[in-house]
Amino acid sequence: MPTTVCPECSEEVYIDADSEQGDVVSCGECGTDLQIVGLDPIEVDIHDEDDDDFKGDDGDEYEY
Repeated sequence: MPTTVCPECSEEVYIDADSEQGDVVSCGECGTDLQIVGLDPIEVDIHDEDDDDFKGDDGDEYEY
């Protein structure tokens, strides 16, 4: 099982082998949501929920 380091608490985070770039995982130690930003090597960044805005086909954001 691949691992990386949590940017928040520096603990080891286990990543499922079938995970894909863009997936969100949680640090088992501090609970921070982390988004996978690279696969070779595995890289994560703190997940920003504002990036989850819904966008239409034309790129316009919709507010819900």
